[in-house]
Amino acid sequence: MKTIFLVDDSATILLSISGILTKAGYGVEKASNPQEALKKFQAGAKVDLLITDLNMPGMNGIELIREVRKLPNCRFMPILFLTTESEQSKKAEAKAAGASGWIVKPASADELLNTIKLVVR
Repeated sequence: MKTIFLVDDSATILLSISGILTKAGYGVEKASNPQEALKKFQAGAKVDLLITDLNMPGMNGIELIREVRKLPNCRFMPILFLTTESEQSKKAEAKAAGASGWIVKPASADELLNTIKLVVR
């Protein structure tokens, strides 16, 4: 079973996305902020995909990606952004930080699962 790590400061988003992923047969890890997620990755969390929000208090999703990419066990892990932002400049910044793809909220379950299938092997 593939495991997906969700990071979002919205409890509603975490609940709805984890429900979609669980129904689709994925294992799910969750963190309600980037700092909590980073600690889990630094402790050696092994997942097949990271999905993170962009705008969160303390540390944003781009900063999280930069920190996660520094860890040897996370260099090649696919990372998707799930955010309300759709600006080209933000997409370019996320890609430069190491994001594999971008999903704009609100995303349908099909859109989310199809995008995941493209990046998780």
